[in-house]
Amino acid sequence: MNVIVSNKYQNMLATLDIDVIKSINGEFEVEELANIFTNFYFNKMIIDITAIKGYQNIKNIQKLSVNFDPNKLILLLDDSAMVNSGGYLSALVSMGIYNFTRNINAVKFLIDNPNSYKDVAQYHNLNGNSDNEPLEYDTFTGTGSGGLRIVGFKNVTAHAGATTLVYMLKRHLEVAYNVVAIEVDKEDFKYFNDKSLKSTTSLDLAFNIANNPDAEVILVDLNDSNQTNLCNDIVYLIEPGLIKLNKLIRKDREAFEKLKDKKIVLNKSVLTTRDINDFERESNSKVFFNIPYLDDKKEHEQVLDDFLVALGFSRLNSSNSGKAKLFNIFK
Repeated sequence: MNVIVSNKYQNMLATLDIDVIKSINGEFEVEELANIFTNFYFNKMIIDITAIKGYQNIKNIQKLSVNFDPNKLILLLDDSAMVNSGGYLSALVSMGIYNFTRNINAVKFLIDNPNSYKDVAQYHNLNGNSDNEPLEYDTFTGTGSGGLRIVGFKNVTAHAGATTLVYMLKRHLEVAYNVVAIEVDKEDFKYFNDKSLKSTTSLDLAFNIANNPDAEVILVDLNDSNQTNLCNDIVYLIEPGLIKLNKLIRKDREAFEKLKDKKIVLNKSVLTTRDINDFERESNSKVFFNIPYLDDKKEHEQVLDDFLVALGFSRLNSSNSGKAKLFNIFK
């Protein structure tokens, strides 16, 4: 017989076709759970991780491994970037908690087919840090202390070019950074014939981010996903054609009010500096950058380097300094 400790995923766990001797719902300190289940025999304890108070602090999860047999624990993880980060998962493995999943259907499988270390070894970071402690986590991005930057791109006007722009930006960044590009809830990347481009779903985005521990930069084509909380920065793309803008305003007259203080980038733009000033005045917004129509077949577009430097990717300045000059006027 099994025990279920649930919170956010109570309804999902209730659908499991398993033998349950006891089920409790709410948020609990680990010490509370230890008191409740002292001298209580069970086969597996299935824990909705959101039922643990302060679960995003790995030290609170460590208490589970102290108070319970880790082999009897099955953790149903949430979709937060922190819980799915490499450091967090590595810490679970270090504690001997091998049975964790984000897939409700996998919970039943793990009851009868528990993981061994071999099954989760890929999550285990044996290098650690100098103190052999779990990585410190950035509460905003959920990433480890390695300086990972996650930049999301969203089309504000229809077909503003986020997918192609992310593809081109990845090629430019690869000169100086270890970069990964991910699209969410679509499979348009396949048309670029680049196997390094990744496609995923909103549900699995955090997991995919965490599965790139060597990346310095992750570019995310968010499409209609609302997983903006996983990104350090969001770029909102507007194609500033008259029809596109009119459609946007007719659809949502408060569109630009919602973009106040956001990073607005004009893409596939033919606007001059004067036009941009007019655009900013009429929309009561501020344009971060103006990107003209570009040829996605060209290997290099200087305007994209300029854009990336404006975003803070300063290595591109030095990486381009050694490029051959067209006329070699100054030798």
